[in-house]
Amino acid sequence: MQFNEAKNKFVQTWGALGSQWGINKTMAQIHALLMVSKDPVSMEDIMQELQISRGNASMNIRGLMDWGIVYKANKPGERREFFIAEKDLDELATKIAKERSKREIKPALKVLKEVSAIQGDTSEEAVHFVAQTKKLYDFVAKADEIFEKVTEYKDNWLGKLMMKILK
Repeated sequence: MQFNEAKNKFVQTWGALGSQWGINKTMAQIHALLMVSKDPVSMEDIMQELQISRGNASMNIRGLMDWGIVYKANKPGERREFFIAEKDLDELATKIAKERSKREIKPALKVLKEVSAIQGDTSEEAVHFVAQTKKLYDFVAKADEIFEKVTEYKDNWLGKLMMKILK
């Protein structure tokens, strides 16, 4: 397999996987392209490589920047905008997990807390519902708390040492 064929296969596969992770295919493809590119890539090069419109590229790059996994890069003497992806895979995983927690876990916890606090209905079905949703809330909250602790530990020397040991 030649380099361009391998690169294209990776970008296409990452794009397909992205839709299973909750982001659109184009966003995942742009991320893949930037992640494996040695140098910053211009908007025009992204558009050409992926055969997408400027609006589509711009919207998806902005989304990736909102996630904190793509950054603008300056090239002296260039007027065009260039972009790079987070290359540190530990940092990338942490940022994605934090963002997914903010967008998915926290709202789910809010709903679980709300629905498990219903009152006034003492039927067996309602009592069972409240018990199960409280258990689910407790479980999800505990898992989210553990993850938050792990990501906090990454930012201090002891946590970094523990992460190295766990690897």
